[in-house]
Amino acid sequence: MQLSRSNSGGRLGRLSVRLGSVAVLIVTVAMIATSASAAPHKHRPTITKELFGFTPDGIRVDRFTLTNSRGMQVKIITFGGILQSIRVPDRHHRMANVTLGFATLNDYVKKNSPGPYFGAIIGRYANRIAKGTFTLDGVTHHLPINNPPNSLHGGTVGFDKHVWQATALQSNGTVGLELTLTSPDGDQGYPGELKTRVVYTLTNRSEIRIDYHATTNKPTIVNLTNHAYWNLAGEGSGDIYGHVLRINASHYTPVDATLIPTGEIAPVAGTPLDFTKPTSIGARIRNSFSQLLIGRGYDHNFVLNRDDSTSLVLAADVREPHSGRVLDVFTDQPGMQFYSGNFLDGTLVGTSGRTYRQSDGFALETQHFPDSPNHPNFPSTVLRPGQTFQTTTIYKFSTE
Repeated sequence: MQLSRSNSGGRLGRLSVRLGSVAVLIVTVAMIATSASAAPHKHRPTITKELFGFTPDGIRVDRFTLTNSRGMQVKIITFGGILQSIRVPDRHHRMANVTLGFATLNDYVKKNSPGPYFGAIIGRYANRIAKGTFTLDGVTHHLPINNPPNSLHGGTVGFDKHVWQATALQSNGTVGLELTLTSPDGDQGYPGELKTRVVYTLTNRSEIRIDYHATTNKPTIVNLTNHAYWNLAGEGSGDIYGHVLRINASHYTPVDATLIPTGEIAPVAGTPLDFTKPTSIGARIRNSFSQLLIGRGYDHNFVLNRDDSTSLVLAADVREPHSGRVLDVFTDQPGMQFYSGNFLDGTLVGTSGRTYRQSDGFALETQHFPDSPNHPNFPSTVLRPGQTFQTTTIYKFSTE
C-alpha cells in the first residue's frame, strides 16, 4: 500500500493510491495569511525546545512547544511522539488545555502503557490483533499478548515507548516537528525493518496536521495512529457526556467479548452507535445494547463514509456547548476508533493535578480496521518493500 499526497496553497490536498539546564531554541516564521477568513494575526508562529527529562536508561527527552499566529499552543515530547498539551481558546477567547496527559516524564514512562496511551503515536499496529497472531505470505507471526488474550497497540514496547529523533520545521507560515524512528526486523514480533516518519504541523487555521510515512525491507503490516484524548471543556474539567458528536459513518465493525472484530460490517442505524446525526456522547452510553456492555461504553471502529478511497474526508465533528469549542477530524483512512474513556478509573492524575475518572476524555483514532490481517474482507494493511505507507489526519479547532 502506497499513498501519495498533493497539496496546493495550504489547503487540504487530495490523495492518490499507488500500489506497489534548559537550553531554548526559538524558530520564527513570517506571518502569512492562510485564508481570507482568517482572524488578524497577533504574533509570528514559533517553536521552542526544552529538556523534559531523561528515561530510566538515560536517554534525553525534549519537549517542543509550537505556537501559531492566533496563540494556539501545542506541546509535543519526543518520548512516544506524545501530544502532551493543546491549548485553544473558547468562544470568549479564554485558553484551556483540551487534551489529557501527564505533567512528568516519569508518569508517561510508568503509567501510559499498558494503560491510556495519552497522546502517543501508536505502532506498529494500532488497535488489537486477535491472540497476537497473524499470517503473511504463508508465515505465521506471533506478537506480545499485552491485552489478554490479544496484542494491543504494537505490543509491550510499542512506538509509544520509544524516544523519537526530532527536527523543528518551518514553512509557509506554519511550524512543525518531524519525528523519525527505525523499528528493527522482528521488533515485537513484526517482520521487516520499518523506518517511520511522523510530521506534526500546526497551521494558522488552528489545525494540527499529522502526516505518517513508513517503509520496510520485508513484507509486513502497518497501522499507525495518534491516541490523543479530548475534552473540549478543558482537561480535568469532568466528563465528556455533554459533548455533541457526529461521526460520518453508516457502518461499524462489531466486536466479540475480547473487543476483536467479528468480521461483520454492520449498520449503525437503530443502535446506540448511530452518530450520523449530532448526538451527545452520554445520551445512550448506558443503554443495554450488547456492544456497549462489552466495551463498558464506546470502543468501536467506525467505517467511514467516502466517495473514493483516497481523499481526505470529514470523519467526525464534536461540539462542547458551554465553551463553544469545536473539533473537526479529517482523514484519508477507512476507519476511526471512537473510545469514550471507559477504563479511566480515578487512579491517574493529569497535567492539571486533577484525577481522571471514567469518560473524562474521548479518543478519535483514525486508522485501518482492528485485526485486519485476520479478516480478508477488511482493507489491507500489508506493506511491501518498494512501497511507502503514507497517510494524513487533521484535527481542526474552532468556536461557535
